[in-house]
Amino acid sequence: MRLSQEALEFIHAPDTVDFVTRATDSFFEYARGSNEVVVGQMLSGRYVLGYIKQENFHHLEEALGTAFISSASVVLGLLDRPALEAAGISQVHNQPYLNLKGRGVLIGFVDTGIDYTQDVFRYEDGSSKIQYIYDQTAEGDPPSGFLLGREYSKADIDAALTSGDPYARVPQRDEDGHGTFLASVAAGRETQDFAGAAPDAEIIAVKLRKARPFYRERFCVPADQEHAYESSAVMVGVEYILQKARELGRPVAICIGLGTNAGSHDGYSVFEEYLSAVSIQKGVCLCAAAGNEAEARHHTGGILEPGEKPGQVDLKVGENAGNVYIAAWNSVADRLSVSVRSPSGELVGRVPARPGVAPAADVKLVLEAARVQIEYHFPIEGSGGQLTVIRILGATPGVWTIQLHGDVLLNGSYQVWLPMTGFVAPSVEFLAATPDYTVTCPGTAVGVICCGAYDSASKSLYAKSSRGPAWDGRVLPDLTAPGVGVRGIYPYGPGLMSGTSAAAAVLAGTCALLLQWGIREGNDPAMGTYQIRAYLIRGCLRRADMSYPNNQWGYGSLQLMQTFHLMREL
Repeated sequence: MRLSQEALEFIHAPDTVDFVTRATDSFFEYARGSNEVVVGQMLSGRYVLGYIKQENFHHLEEALGTAFISSASVVLGLLDRPALEAAGISQVHNQPYLNLKGRGVLIGFVDTGIDYTQDVFRYEDGSSKIQYIYDQTAEGDPPSGFLLGREYSKADIDAALTSGDPYARVPQRDEDGHGTFLASVAAGRETQDFAGAAPDAEIIAVKLRKARPFYRERFCVPADQEHAYESSAVMVGVEYILQKARELGRPVAICIGLGTNAGSHDGYSVFEEYLSAVSIQKGVCLCAAAGNEAEARHHTGGILEPGEKPGQVDLKVGENAGNVYIAAWNSVADRLSVSVRSPSGELVGRVPARPGVAPAADVKLVLEAARVQIEYHFPIEGSGGQLTVIRILGATPGVWTIQLHGDVLLNGSYQVWLPMTGFVAPSVEFLAATPDYTVTCPGTAVGVICCGAYDSASKSLYAKSSRGPAWDGRVLPDLTAPGVGVRGIYPYGPGLMSGTSAAAAVLAGTCALLLQWGIREGNDPAMGTYQIRAYLIRGCLRRADMSYPNNQWGYGSLQLMQTFHLMREL
């Protein structure tokens, strides 16, 4: 894809905002008649990546309606907080008739990058097992069909590894280490004391670019949060992995170890819908971490009854909390409006629920140095429900009370989320928090395999592992994998990680073994996410004292060897 130099400068400008929307006639008609939008690449043939100046973003919302809110990017963060034997993976490695180690399969990572110099990513002859690195943060010639970033092939990486200064040839680095760790857990080569879940699988790594200032401000991301990424960048990264897998003619498992509390948690956003479409492709398996929000006190909810008192959400705010973003969702059958009371008792009265691109209320408090903004978005495309956004800018310490008033009530249920851990001050929490409905997006997307975490030593659930259900009632997570004290490789050397992103990496490696068995060895040539999900669910270990599926463990804990035993009995 080639754009003019003027268009490229527009895309790279710091005050430009990107978005992904459905490729509809109405959008293209708007784009043709507007000189404000640059149309970028298509994603999966159904979605379009576009760019617009920050000051004109509201024009886009006005032209496409309030439903456009599901097309705007959300901001994601990293889900980080002996595993292979517990998951039945080592047994499959060593079973002579299976001997599955991921040969001929790719594993894709959309994350913080990869330290390609680590020995676990190199063969015995010193060459790399990484097929491609796509660095979205780098300048240069973008990959074919893409608009930003720089691509490094296996030939580039091998040349760098044999040179005296690898980073002079391939300057991509993983400054955080999260992506490197997950890649090592899923696909690290065997050494004397370490092996990834699929040690013979090869790797495609995408280093995500950081979220633009517009979205950081929109979601009140703290200034010290370095690892904020846009959903549009994740979608472009997944699209790149799919393109390269097709070019190489290989099946691919994709690991997404990021998440967000933004979104409806019901699978209807453009981000979730795109991933759902990816998950039905033959030869592709999409794995997503459930999140680590069960104990974070970042979710609450309730049911409003006609004629009863308004729903009340009490928010505790500590010192120096900064700006706070709150998202309340209700179903298509209802319309809600809100009022807000500050810790000193100052009231922002009930604000009528009217959709629009500008805040329905933007009130500077008199007695406190805080500002309250209220936005209503409805009907949301897909679910038809309502999103109410409350921003408390410069939140003063104490208890803030949000009242939810039923303008129209048939269903009455509502769910309210704060941003996930790291994206809101630690001193901000709901007083009546609940651990349910805490699975982060995109783990809530329909069709992806959503993975929680458990402790393989104690056989207990990882306490922070997010719990379901999805807001549409689906049981989540699908299953759990070892995610406590998982061994892996950071850029500085060996280390441990606990959290659902580590569990998702174990799962992605497991899926690569099944793709080898199914596609490369011809046992199930049409295998994809849905088939693998079914095979793994049937093979899960389940305790006799617990009913399944449930919203903590899903259908149980991953046990690949048992999956193959059950296949033998079919």
